[in-house]
Amino acid sequence: MRPTPDRVREAVFAMLGDGVEGSVVLDLFAGTGAMAIEALSRGAAGAVLVESSPLALGALRANLASLEAEGAVCLPLDYREAVRRLSAKGRTFDLVFLDPPYGKGLVGLSAGLLSRAGILAPGAVVVAERASRDPVETLPAGWRERIERRYGDTRITLYDIPDPRGQAPPGGQNQENR
Repeated sequence: MRPTPDRVREAVFAMLGDGVEGSVVLDLFAGTGAMAIEALSRGAAGAVLVESSPLALGALRANLASLEAEGAVCLPLDYREAVRRLSAKGRTFDLVFLDPPYGKGLVGLSAGLLSRAGILAPGAVVVAERASRDPVETLPAGWRERIERRYGDTRITLYDIPDPRGQAPPGGQNQENR
């Protein structure tokens, strides 16, 4: 388990600004849940936290319980199965955190999976965390890099996901299946 350092988490939320309030969040490699819990504390409408490691799940569940994180749902699944189930239920997300284990190429793999599954809301933002030394991975067509920052061995990149209809992002509007 490699929790996102406090200063990196604070920097991410500074980059996101007001875009968190009212958003529906997916934390695909949740670990301790720090990113999704922070999003909820900043006004996110809800969050789905996916984690498959038994050790991390214990910490995640303890954090959610101790903080009484309303609007949080924990899925103890592999990220691929979680995305499949969320897609089958018609769920969509405005804000996605991707913080997989470093050095395994999982940012690119999970990004492709998210795009194919159709669970990214029009105008969504994806926050990817990887090691600074990790090679650049191929991402889905249309993903636009908004900003990239390095913090020691950590590289954070925010991607804007275009609305295929050419409309403005939903801005946290409620959708029936969210």
